[in-house]
Amino acid sequence: MRVLVVEDEPKVAQAVKEGLEDEKFEVEIAETGEEGFFLVNARTFDVVILDIMLPGRDGFDILKTIRSGGLQTPVLILTALDSVEDKVRGLEYGADDYLAKPFAFAELLARVRTLLRRGRPERVLRLKANDLEMDMLSRAVSRGGTEIALTHREFELLEYLLRNKNQVVTRNMLARDVWHETSRATPLDNVIDVHIMRIRKKIDSDVFTKKLIVTIRGEGFMLKESGPLS
Repeated sequence: MRVLVVEDEPKVAQAVKEGLEDEKFEVEIAETGEEGFFLVNARTFDVVILDIMLPGRDGFDILKTIRSGGLQTPVLILTALDSVEDKVRGLEYGADDYLAKPFAFAELLARVRTLLRRGRPERVLRLKANDLEMDMLSRAVSRGGTEIALTHREFELLEYLLRNKNQVVTRNMLARDVWHETSRATPLDNVIDVHIMRIRKKIDSDVFTKKLIVTIRGEGFMLKESGPLS
């Protein structure tokens, strides 16, 4: 599960990152409001932990803007602003939960896990296309009831394709959102193509009649809800 921590206090951000990574979360840190706003719109996260008092752009503005744009990623506000008015404002702008500093990491972890279970189980916890299923909590992948073993990177790549099923996914998108590279290069394109090929061998093997992953010539790849017969 991917978590974005938007926090300008390095010690707090690092402590949260290390604690969540110990619990097998993937964590990215943004130290400014602008960086946090960019990342939450450019990449896919399962939860955002958002401070309010940030340099450049405050958390209230980030929250209000992403909600008005339709982004429904669960947001946990983590801030020293603990007045009733601040809490009401955050919740009215679209926060899913509110935790005041100082805090116990055990409580933060419990709240994050609650957000993952609450309200959006299909979007967050289970992805599906035809008979291909991915369970985000157990990290289990199966097709037609047959379990498929994937490497960590293959899982990330397939997750991205599933989240964007029936849409063209370009190599630029994969370089940015899966490999977290800001620019493409020919060697990286080759790596992406190799990983696509490996996933195809596993989920589109001869055992399965319908092929789900297709190449869109000159554009990229698509995981189709209803693949062509072969």
